[in-house]
Amino acid sequence: MTKETILITGATGYIGGRLVKVLEARGCRLRCLARQPEFLRPKLKLDTEIFPGDVLDSSTLAPAFMGTDVVYYLVHSMGAGPAFEEKDRMAARNVAEAARRAGVGRIVYLGGLGDSRQPLSPHLRSRHEVGEILRASGAQVIEFRASIVLGSGSLSFEMIRALVERLPVMTTPRWVSVPAQPIAITDLLDYLVQALEFPSNESRIFEIGGADQVSYGDLMREYACQKGLRRLMIPVPVLTPWLSSLWLGLVTPLYARVGRILIESIRYPTVVRDDQALKVFSIRPRGMREALSNAIRNEDQEFAQTRWSDALSSSGLKPKWGGVRMGNRLVDSRTVSVPVSPKAAFHPIQRIGGTMGWYYANWLWQLRGFLDLLVGGAGMRRGRGHPENIQVGDVIDCWRVEAFEPARFLRLIAEMKLPGRAWLEFEVTESGRSSVIRQTAVFDPAGFSGLAYWYLLYPAHYFIFRGMLKGIARSCVRVELEDN
Repeated sequence: MTKETILITGATGYIGGRLVKVLEARGCRLRCLARQPEFLRPKLKLDTEIFPGDVLDSSTLAPAFMGTDVVYYLVHSMGAGPAFEEKDRMAARNVAEAARRAGVGRIVYLGGLGDSRQPLSPHLRSRHEVGEILRASGAQVIEFRASIVLGSGSLSFEMIRALVERLPVMTTPRWVSVPAQPIAITDLLDYLVQALEFPSNESRIFEIGGADQVSYGDLMREYACQKGLRRLMIPVPVLTPWLSSLWLGLVTPLYARVGRILIESIRYPTVVRDDQALKVFSIRPRGMREALSNAIRNEDQEFAQTRWSDALSSSGLKPKWGGVRMGNRLVDSRTVSVPVSPKAAFHPIQRIGGTMGWYYANWLWQLRGFLDLLVGGAGMRRGRGHPENIQVGDVIDCWRVEAFEPARFLRLIAEMKLPGRAWLEFEVTESGRSSVIRQTAVFDPAGFSGLAYWYLLYPAHYFIFRGMLKGIARSCVRVELEDN
């Protein structure tokens, strides 16, 4: 157990969320930087500190960096659209300056694998540039460069799983056959943890990967084999990144904008050319078969510790979370009384979304998600991390949990592309031997377009929300009867 004070940036992300758990289990003195601390607090041990701050706002960083010995830099802006390179650059400069001022001794950075002597995608080029900026801080920087990360809930695994599960016949563009060197999430975390005990004080770059050099096509075939599925893959000579990203957005959890950036990176080989990491660290990475098997086993349990879409940046929205404000808000609120306990009344609410659906007109929800994907939004493909458990900050399809009280209250904030902000609330109160479920949809319109959106869709929303509440009522009564 290290006695150093460790700061993790990107703790709400896929890698950062898992690293926090590993370091907490080791008894490390841990800090996390978060734009919205209230979303992260329920997921951490009480002795893990949380500092409010944003790497894109240099004025918020000093308190978290003061007294810190090691910083994990696990931040990227891939979900920010065309401006992601400049945001990556700004964030890295802010962190480098904060580290320099606070006298941070070591920065551990996770970047992207790719041969800098060859052409690189904008994403991989940005990843390498971030490493250079961090090294300019004067702190020792241990930069790990990784390719595909395989683990339940990871971006690449979710894409592979969705494509193979949903498409018996696939037309595959050329990037499907480009070589890569995927690494299992557990091996990646081992590298990040062992960086704490790296004996040298010099900055180093380590290329890391699993035991196998394979392509996305190989990974999809192996996934199909392990799941007992027969799949036909038909190569096509041309399929642009834009078309490929839209195709991925329609059949996988990827947003179109993230998919396009990802595909631009996949088009280039990402294999380990320097094996120094195997000589320096006591890690022997597993092959892709074992990595996929472990990921599939976790997905079969309908649970992933963290998911790529849990990162707050994945929504592409500015962090304007807050509660429902007064003013020009528009509200659709209705109630229903059910002859069950509050716990039973809340049970179907707690399971909403994902494979359970929305209790009414699920096809309309899917249609809305499809339209959202076309304009670069989140869509409905993200699902949820656990079929029943909920924590503040969790993703549920196109929503994120903003507030949650077991057996009483749930508030979701929309991450769809909207001309305004939207919330959906469920509140259960006891009334004698019955319970009252109140469902409230709130919309805070942005200008005339927001008002037009609300009133044009109000008839559809009226039937959807009314049908949803009736479906929830039927479900909780059925649960109560089954329990008795």
